[in-house]
Amino acid sequence: MFRSILFAGATAALLAHGAAAQQGDLVYIQIEAQPSLNEAEARLRDYAGGLQDVNGFSLGGGWYGIALGPYAPEAAAEQLRSLRAAGRIPRDSYLAASGEYGRQFWPVGAGVAGTPSQPPVTSAPLESAPEEQTAALADALAEDLAEAPDAGAPVATPDAPVAAEPAPEPEIPEETVSQARRSEQLLNAAERQQLQVALRWSGHYDSAIDGAFGNGTRMAMGAWQRDNGYQVTGILTTRQRADLLGKYNAVLEGTGMQEVTDARAGIAIEMPMGVLDFDRHEAPFAIYSGNGELEGAQALLISQPGDRKALGGLYEILQTLAVVPVNGARSLRRDGFTLTGSNASITSHTEVQLRDGQIKGWTLVWPAGDEARFERVVNMMKTSFRATAGVLDPASVSDDGQSLDLVSGLPIRKPRETVAGFFVDGRGTVLTTAEAVAGCSRLTLDGSYDAQLLQSDADLGVALLRPTAALAPRGVARLRTDMPRLNSEVAVAGFPYGGVLSAPTLTFGALADSQGLGGEETLARLEVETTPGDAGGPVLDTGGAVVGVLMPRDAGAKQLPEDVAFATDASALLAFLQGAGISGNASQGEGVMAPEDLTAAARDMTVAVNCWE
Repeated sequence: MFRSILFAGATAALLAHGAAAQQGDLVYIQIEAQPSLNEAEARLRDYAGGLQDVNGFSLGGGWYGIALGPYAPEAAAEQLRSLRAAGRIPRDSYLAASGEYGRQFWPVGAGVAGTPSQPPVTSAPLESAPEEQTAALADALAEDLAEAPDAGAPVATPDAPVAAEPAPEPEIPEETVSQARRSEQLLNAAERQQLQVALRWSGHYDSAIDGAFGNGTRMAMGAWQRDNGYQVTGILTTRQRADLLGKYNAVLEGTGMQEVTDARAGIAIEMPMGVLDFDRHEAPFAIYSGNGELEGAQALLISQPGDRKALGGLYEILQTLAVVPVNGARSLRRDGFTLTGSNASITSHTEVQLRDGQIKGWTLVWPAGDEARFERVVNMMKTSFRATAGVLDPASVSDDGQSLDLVSGLPIRKPRETVAGFFVDGRGTVLTTAEAVAGCSRLTLDGSYDAQLLQSDADLGVALLRPTAALAPRGVARLRTDMPRLNSEVAVAGFPYGGVLSAPTLTFGALADSQGLGGEETLARLEVETTPGDAGGPVLDTGGAVVGVLMPRDAGAKQLPEDVAFATDASALLAFLQGAGISGNASQGEGVMAPEDLTAAARDMTVAVNCWE
């Protein structure tokens, strides 16, 4: 019975509205659209505090519109001009026909927006209504009673739930081509460019983002309409534009993009705060750590005073951080730089600029395998970045920043392994162990100079590296082709502390045998305690000549004493070098050096070899 009364009231209202519609179509002032109901309701509350006739409608495609009205067209145009001039509504607000809107959800409880010109609906006795209304209401009442459940019918219980079918959202009436063209003309330049960006993202547009809707854009719109089940006209209606942008923005769900203004850093930028929380300021960074919603997410705002020299230094320093992986493009300019990097775990993008003696920028770190969202977030951060007043004080560094493994509280990227090598010619060619350079995505010398694998010999266990840029070593190895007497003193130059010390360390021992345990003639057995970081280092006699290269400790299943080590002897090394087109520097005979001179010779010829993942 209650449904019948509601139906009767709605029927009377529609009849009254039909009479009002004869006086002219009513329109709304469309002022905003939001991609979620929560955001739309929040904005509606803001507008309702200072404006009248505020309504909220579903636009379809997950979008919700905020509109004022309805008004007669002339009154709406005047109201639009007045509110725009007063700055009370956005400059891109426009007039929209009532047929462009779907279900009304604001004000709460409203089903259909009322109209100022609509006459009030009064309750009149059924017998006083026109005959046509009486018949219609009677039919509706009879239908309602027929559908009503019997009083004795069983009621659904928790043990036998009945799933209610959700009421379908009303279909939004489509605009005609002429209406779509008129509403399109009200778009500003940024909105037109945004449509082109969305069309490019959807794979339908590959021309310039200029906001000019020429043949290329029209063809792209038509192709998008065809692929999404719309009539192909080449002009997107309001609903179709909302659908396109809704799909384009759906990839950002969960990121919580919002503008962040960091007054201390002097930066305003849109950031994915749905996955980040502010951590701390640690000059030159404002650090935003992941909040657990997206593993691996992190962001840095970069702010420091400086000039081009400082810019270049920052460019080098950032590349040592773990958040800037090795693999990726780099570009250093006079007024800024760009860094990209990726590995199996993360991908990152850094943009930095130099303006008026201030260096400012940002870094975004994102989990690998989520490129679509990463690229969208990067683009939004690029376009929204603004330098504001203020810059981080370079002195604001916490105690955490004093660790050797940290730069301003951020972990430095470290190589997978650091071993030793030594120079064998004046071009900077380095001899080291083959095992140490196997499976490396990047090789460096002393952590600074890129190198490439020149040749390798698995049987000897050695490899040759050549720097990619010109490098002039301070010392070159002399290879002693005759073996010293057994039990002669030898010294191994290497990096037993994993490269923490920039200079090699000498470890002293003795030549125990001129062959390996299995009689290998290319090996020499040493009595010396070594570490993995010493592998690849030169084994020196007392005169500073190289008698061999230290091999990694690998005895298979055998457990050898700690002071047993092996070296590939210099004669085998010389033959290997000559096979690679390097003559080598051969020598013979015993010599004697003062300990400090031996240390200096080892330092000049020995170099750290870094293997990066």
